[in-house]
Amino acid sequence: MAYRIITISRQFGSAGRTIGRMLAAELGIKCYDREIIEEVAQRSGLAKEYIESRGEYSVQGTFGAVLNRGYYGGLTNEDRIWQIQCDIIRELAEEESCVIVGRCSDYLLKDRPDVLRVFVHAPIEWRAKRIVNVYGETEEEPEKRLKEKDKHRAAYYNIYTDMKFGDARNYDLCLNSASLGIDSCVSIIRQLVKQSGETEEQG
Repeated sequence: MAYRIITISRQFGSAGRTIGRMLAAELGIKCYDREIIEEVAQRSGLAKEYIESRGEYSVQGTFGAVLNRGYYGGLTNEDRIWQIQCDIIRELAEEESCVIVGRCSDYLLKDRPDVLRVFVHAPIEWRAKRIVNVYGETEEEPEKRLKEKDKHRAAYYNIYTDMKFGDARNYDLCLNSASLGIDSCVSIIRQLVKQSGETEEQG
């Protein structure tokens, strides 16, 4: 089956978001990232800032879901946000071809044959230089910030899924954006999508 949906999981600073947006532009489809947060805010009535504070990079998001659930013994705000996010991602996959960045989308759509699951990674030294050059991250030691971001994202992923973040066995394609280059990563994914469509037509 041809790939209609491409999910981009990534280490912080590896250019996964950039690759996703460039890929979507070249394929002529939409890329969803922060747009999902905005939709969660609309459906839940919660502020975007609050949703972001409970997201994949946040200490509150990674551990609050477990601690609050144990304390209150019921559905927490973290659970509500997660459930709405799941609904949105699954709806997008049904409605249109698109690129989805992060949000555990690779896990949520893992049983669909029309999904190409990509993981983008890079050495921490390369990522440290990139977040300084691209994002101006200078408030704290870049490598320390990267390690914290990676830890929080992995914890969030592990809490809400039954898979391990970054495990190559969970993805169809793993790309080192430092050694391959951002443009080449986009080209490789685009070629796989194109080939899947051609194979389906021939079949």
